[in-house]
Amino acid sequence: MNELAPVVLFVYKRLDHTIETVNALRDNFLAKNSHLYIFSDAPKSKRDKKDVDKIREYIYTITGFEKITVIERVDNMGLANSIIDGVSHIIDKHGKIIVVEDDLVTSRYFLTFLNDSLDSHAKNKGIMSVAGYSFSIKIPEIYAFDVYSFYRCMSWGWATWKDRWENVDWSNAVIAESLNDTKFRNDFIRGGEDLLPMLTQQLNGKVNSWAIRWCLHHYKTNSVCLYPVKSCVRNIGFDGSGVHCGVDPTYNLALLEEVKINVKFDNQLNEIIVSEIQKIHRSKSLQVKVFNRLRNYSFKIAPRKWLK
Repeated sequence: MNELAPVVLFVYKRLDHTIETVNALRDNFLAKNSHLYIFSDAPKSKRDKKDVDKIREYIYTITGFEKITVIERVDNMGLANSIIDGVSHIIDKHGKIIVVEDDLVTSRYFLTFLNDSLDSHAKNKGIMSVAGYSFSIKIPEIYAFDVYSFYRCMSWGWATWKDRWENVDWSNAVIAESLNDTKFRNDFIRGGEDLLPMLTQQLNGKVNSWAIRWCLHHYKTNSVCLYPVKSCVRNIGFDGSGVHCGVDPTYNLALLEEVKINVKFDNQLNEIIVSEIQKIHRSKSLQVKVFNRLRNYSFKIAPRKWLK
């Protein structure tokens, strides 16, 4: 049996969510054999200190894993910087990683699926990452596999390898270069029409997202993310409590069947599944609709000014 990937949990100040997340992880079949790393970000303000202190008191009471290592940040890094730094540090040591944030409830097969996927597809460089979450779509009855691939990465419980992660360019330079390329703008939205606005907001400092830059790297390397047909993750963070999540019950899905997932598949994108996922992300807001109408005109007239 191959060495299990370390599980890395990022927490901040949401105690109730963190407890749910940890309880579900502990119930995983491979939890007792897994090394759990917990990154606790420092409070952003004096107002957050009390909640952060409660989190830090709780995480030292956690049991049920082979080993637990807690890393307390001295200064507030924010989610994006904390994940980039934390994942880079742990993956450099172990060669692979499973990442969870503090608002994700996982099924008992979550760690099994991700570890099996990491072992089975380690040499397939066309797969950049593996997701534990699956979109709420109708899978074609004739689809014979337990997993599918898609252009877009997923941040809700995921895994990857060192030789993929270490080559990511996190700088704004690669974003600006990409956005000024017509072919890129036309192709990137195959992962969802919301991706270009998010990438532009990242460049303009309106958001600080590691995930949109991770999506960009998937595109740059012509690689995909692997998803289970039956979701292993339920996101409980769309209740207004998170820094980056609003209130949206759409994603607060009940866990699907507790089944072991066969990670073998035909290594091909399924056109029906791709189309169903694209529908989910198609023009949900006025911002996206306006952006889609203006992007070609704006870039053609004054791309550098428009990107500032």
